[in-house]
Amino acid sequence: MVEDPSASDRQVIAQTSKDPTDYRFPLAVYRPTSARNVDVVLRFKPVGGTIDQAGGIVVRLTTPDAYYVVRANALEDNVRFCCMVNGKRELLDGTNIKVASNECTGLRAEGDRVTISFDGHELFSTMDSTFIAPGKVGLWALVHSVTHFDRIAITPLE
Repeated sequence: MVEDPSASDRQVIAQTSKDPTDYRFPLAVYRPTSARNVDVVLRFKPVGGTIDQAGGIVVRLTTPDAYYVVRANALEDNVRFCCMVNGKRELLDGTNIKVASNECTGLRAEGDRVTISFDGHELFSTMDSTFIAPGKVGLWALVHSVTHFDRIAITPLE
């Protein structure tokens, strides 16, 4: 936890490492919940990083190398939905949209058919059957990013 005056409780979960290791994705896993269908809402704030400024939501995580992730990147101005299989990321869907640096934004992934929302507006829905079993929910970042996470709400739909 770190101090952030713009956060609801002035405290946020933060990815602060500036480790230059490539293709590493820090995760913060919420252990109490394992679900197949889940609604996740959060605010994230990309606050730094010269290579990437990204954050996202992980669902149906079974191992650190197997999960779905929706992530937004402020330097690339896009939102992407990917499948991580055996540590390899595969793009399933995405769109280009302004992702502001140093501002709070919302991301949402819900249901069996994964629906991605950004800042309260639905962007796209995607069907994929790679991961059908229940899994953990978590926060995701790129190692080159400094990202704050706030107002996290996880609701199992089963």
